[in-house]
Amino acid sequence: MPKEFFITTAIDYTNSAPHIGHAYEKVLADVIARYHRLKGEKVFFLTGVDQHGQKVQQSAVKEGVAPAEFVKGVMQKFIDLWEKLDVQYDAWAATTDPLHKKCVQEILQRLRDEKKIYKDKQAGYYSVRQEQFLTDKERGPDGEFGPEWGEVEFREEENYYFKLSEHKEWLLGYLKNHPDCVTPSFRQTELINAVEKISGDLCISRPKSRLNWGIELPFDKDFVNYVWFDALTNYISFVGYDPKIDNYEKQSPEFRDKWPALQIIGKDILIPAHGIYWMIMLRALGFPDTAMPKFLVHGWWNLGGAKMSKTAGNVVDPFVLADKYGAEALRYYSMSDIVSGKDADFSEQRLIERYNSDLANNLGNLLNRTLNMTQRYRTGKLSVTAPGTIPHLSAYNAEMNEASIHAALKRINDLVAYWNQQIDLRQPWTLAKDDAQTEKLDALLYQLNEGLRIIAILISPVLPKAAHGIFDQLNWKMELSGKEERFRLDDAEWGGLPDGHVVGKPVPLFPRIEG
Repeated sequence: MPKEFFITTAIDYTNSAPHIGHAYEKVLADVIARYHRLKGEKVFFLTGVDQHGQKVQQSAVKEGVAPAEFVKGVMQKFIDLWEKLDVQYDAWAATTDPLHKKCVQEILQRLRDEKKIYKDKQAGYYSVRQEQFLTDKERGPDGEFGPEWGEVEFREEENYYFKLSEHKEWLLGYLKNHPDCVTPSFRQTELINAVEKISGDLCISRPKSRLNWGIELPFDKDFVNYVWFDALTNYISFVGYDPKIDNYEKQSPEFRDKWPALQIIGKDILIPAHGIYWMIMLRALGFPDTAMPKFLVHGWWNLGGAKMSKTAGNVVDPFVLADKYGAEALRYYSMSDIVSGKDADFSEQRLIERYNSDLANNLGNLLNRTLNMTQRYRTGKLSVTAPGTIPHLSAYNAEMNEASIHAALKRINDLVAYWNQQIDLRQPWTLAKDDAQTEKLDALLYQLNEGLRIIAILISPVLPKAAHGIFDQLNWKMELSGKEERFRLDDAEWGGLPDGHVVGKPVPLFPRIEG
């Protein structure tokens, strides 16, 4: 049996409400997952929330509530947003889940038993924001720790350490021999440069005397687990990994049918968390090179050239945008206006312009013109299966497989523009006045409707509701109306609409946004 396509996103930190960056990442993952289902693949899409750590504990104290109550409220906002944006995931990972806690503690105990975790005393400068000790390499040219580290204080305490550095050479070799581990490729180069600087081990505990909101170490009740060592484990804990089985090949078929995953993460958590900590954690647990994940690293949405942040007060609320313009408009803008892997400047005006231009004026107009003319000239009935092809289909597939969603959408927009041009060039209103042009008019009307059928299939991963709307108006596959299996990439071949098929009447699908 073929393996499932396992896709997962970075789990969202429940220290604050979701912003547009969270929305972009989840919609991107949803589009990729829908595309693989469109191809007929079985897909498993995991997402969730990271609920532990010092910052969460501090935020809960400020609000005067228990951490468990605080994270529950924030988590619900993420769940509500994914429902609003039509993000369809298969499993939800919450790091307070008993299943996850059990897996983390068994991993810790096993690594401790195998002498891959040891206890030591450390004195040094500690970043409260990043929850980690800093070294001299984190200092700027002026010898000071930069603002990205937030409050930095000197600490001396005993902790437990994971033997990270002993896997440095393996990770370097792996990355150099697997150039497709990280997309885009320049991020892999950055990761290799970071791995070359590894000089010590990873502190994986925090004393309960200063942090009690975390998973307790199974071998020392006075400590909790470091948040990254806990959070990263969700990618395997929620898909059936058994830490007590030290041979990867003996893990359950359910786990091995899914793993390894394509992990979609922001550029800020590739180094060191995912690209170094996570990869070496898996290696220490006995995962072979063939079972290492791949990373699709996306950029940030900026505002006026500056990174959005709650502190700066320039965060864009996706709930407000979705309520104002609709989920499909937000999905389309976020997928069409940012190049995969790079940063982009968020613009509400740009959202309106792209929606009106690409969807209302072009696709919506093509649908409306086509169905109106088919009703007017042929009472909705298609009377000939005209030969034709769909250009750019192979390019569309290549771009979707590479997660270049913006480029794939450009291909679709080119198709829409082509059929709109055909209407203007071939002038069906003129053909309808000449009985000698009956076959030409029939052929054109068929081509326009068939073109729309295929466009709906191709656009369905990004605009699922609009794709259903097009199929509904074409009166096509009505028994599957509203269901994702209505769309199959194999059906994106010319000639699907049969001779004699009757299409429906047009209903405005993309009303213009005024303002």
